[in-house]
Amino acid sequence: MALCESILAVLEEQSRKQSYSRVRAVCLEIGRLAGVELSALSFGFEVVMRGSLAEGAALEIVDVPGRAWCMKCAESVELSSRADACPNCGGYQLQVTDGTQMRIRELEVD
Repeated sequence: MALCESILAVLEEQSRKQSYSRVRAVCLEIGRLAGVELSALSFGFEVVMRGSLAEGAALEIVDVPGRAWCMKCAESVELSSRADACPNCGGYQLQVTDGTQMRIRELEVD
């Protein structure tokens, strides 16, 4: 719910700056390593947006794969979870490089 309330705050702030009165669709970019439960976010989005400029807005979620640099094999690898080992060498000396973000990618507004 807190994430959805933050999204609404951004939408309201931007509506004042950009002079729109209604949000029809929100596209979020969410990394697999961001720790966001997508079903809970979808439910919370609908609840929090009620009575706001984004009531009834469609929610689209773009999945961003997790990526990390493996220090052992010196390669960039894809991860599904922070607890994963390197799929190439099995090592755990990984530095996450992508997939932790959550950002508003696009808005459809009136």
